[in-house]
Amino acid sequence: MRTSRLRTVHPVLWAGWAALAAGAVLCVVGWYGVSGERFAERQLPYLASCTVPGAALIISGAVLLAHGRSSIAAARVEELYGLLVAAEPADADEAGQAVLAPLAVSGELLMVPGGTLWHRADCPLVSGKAEAVPVDSKLVASGELGPCPICEPAEETD
Repeated sequence: MRTSRLRTVHPVLWAGWAALAAGAVLCVVGWYGVSGERFAERQLPYLASCTVPGAALIISGAVLLAHGRSSIAAARVEELYGLLVAAEPADADEAGQAVLAPLAVSGELLMVPGGTLWHRADCPLVSGKAEAVPVDSKLVASGELGPCPICEPAEETD
């Protein structure tokens, strides 16, 4: 699924490469003409008609290539964004809302000493950590510990 904007960038890239090639040819012709003349007044026509326009073409070709490449990148980002927005979640209900499964379902609650949140035992933030200890109910009752927004253990408070 390519966008029309992505297709219109290629001519800009081709024009950039053509300008670079033409500029290089003009610079070589100008150099060759200047190198064959001994006097400065006979070298000026080669500078004016070949070398200066060749340098201008090289600069414009570089600008076109830079613009074309940034346009390609922007078009790709737009295409990826369109794919992201258009993607329907696999497990959506009838209203179009995504049905998210809980990350953690364990009934055991843990906390990290010095932390401010309490978690389910299978929460990805504390699972496998040796320093996680069971929750002290006094800390929860006093409000010093809040529920983890990842595993949402607030449903199991007693």
